[in-house]
Amino acid sequence: MVEGKSFAEVMQRFREIEFRENFDMIVAIANGGIIPAAIINQRLNRGIQLLKINLRDPSQKPKYDIPQLVAPIDFDFRGKTILLVEDRIKTGATVQFAIDLLHDARQIKTFVVNGKADYSLYDEACFKFPWII
Repeated sequence: MVEGKSFAEVMQRFREIEFRENFDMIVAIANGGIIPAAIINQRLNRGIQLLKINLRDPSQKPKYDIPQLVAPIDFDFRGKTILLVEDRIKTGATVQFAIDLLHDARQIKTFVVNGKADYSLYDEACFKFPWII
């Protein structure tokens, strides 16, 4: 069984993280990045855009060989400084795919709750996020 973390513990990490850049926008990789992006946006107040990418099914098994864009990008990111938000990085394929899609941005920094990124709350074995039912 995968261990979980308490909502209070994870929220404390969200409160403590310090961002060095001034972002024009937050881009959440849907679906996993939506809740972390919403929490970050409470502090940064930049608005959230969704990048609808899919690789895994609801049980976290790969659904495709490579990540797929499942809806058109409907926001202007060219020349913007972006905080790209995902819940976790396992292989990095989804985040790298997103970075490639957003290549016309001025700068992209990555944020994940768990994994290796420019900003992360944890970098450890998989655990269940407290907002997952």
